Amino acid sequence: MRLKLNLRLFDDVTNVTTQSSLSVEMKTYYDKELIRLAGPHLVHDQFAQQRDIPKNEGKTIQFRKYAPLPKALTPLTEGVTPDGQALSASQITATVAQYGGFIRLSDMLILTAIDNNLLEALEEIGDQAGRTLDTITREVLVGGTNVQYGEGTKTARSALTATDKLTVVAIKKAVRTLKRKNAPKIGDAYVGIIHPDVTFDLTEDTRWIEAHKYCRPDEMYNGEIGRIEGVRFVETSEAKIFAGAGASSRDVYATMILGKNAYGTTKVTGGGLQTIVKQLGSGGTADPLNQRATVGWKAVKTAARLVEEYMVRIETCSDVNEGVAN
Repeated sequence: MRLKLNLRLFDDVTNVTTQSSLSVEMKTYYDKELIRLAGPHLVHDQFAQQRDIPKNEGKTIQFRKYAPLPKALTPLTEGVTPDGQALSASQITATVAQYGGFIRLSDMLILTAIDNNLLEALEEIGDQAGRTLDTITREVLVGGTNVQYGEGTKTARSALTATDKLTVVAIKKAVRTLKRKNAPKIGDAYVGIIHPDVTFDLTEDTRWIEAHKYCRPDEMYNGEIGRIEGVRFVETSEAKIFAGAGASSRDVYATMILGKNAYGTTKVTGGGLQTIVKQLGSGGTADPLNQRATVGWKAVKTAARLVEEYMVRIETCSDVNEGVAN
């Protein structure tokens, strides 16, 4: 059997794998496409106080938090203007770091493969970028000091057993903790970030409400699945797992319950995430036969906990026990 191969089909691949010849419009398109592909993984970023990447101002980024004003219990004197009060602000600084990765495309692959390899590579690096940047924020969050083990009856991660699953009681206790600290809600509720293995235990409760029953699709958070006891839950397989950290080497899952302005991150847009495409032959003497093209991503990123009291990490077990940390 003879197959006809139209090599002109791959002209667009050869033409777009360039850096110096990319038009501004095409470069903008690829950057936006990368951000779109990375976006679904950025679950841990979407509830943060966000700051632009500093340009030409060093590697330190500042987040501000304000102390609540004291109660004004002194009665006013008629005709006398009282002393005013000043805002009390403190700064939390974090140092940004650079992350990135790339894929090599050979000249033979570009010439002979059926797929548009640049777009395939862009999808792969978008997935990598999203998971990487999401994990950076997640690791900062799960390092918080405000932790609740199960329903609060255990005192250490290592004491959690298979029966210590996420329950409504555990959620209510975490919410109570946030309320006692006057943690502001994110919109009309607190937000929980939950792993799919843990979701099953919680959604079996009759008080669970699916997301589509209380808000329109355009009002849902990225990954939102439902709410219970004043918490709207976002599900992601990237939620933290402490593999084998519980009793009898059970896996322990972290469910984050968050209030407004509990933490901060740098923005993905505005220079935080960019696409870098190099054409065949752009390597100079390092690529004397014009055999390699590359497509990659680069990002500047950091995250910081701003108010420890505005977040609670609930650690529980689940029926699933794969022993794979993430």
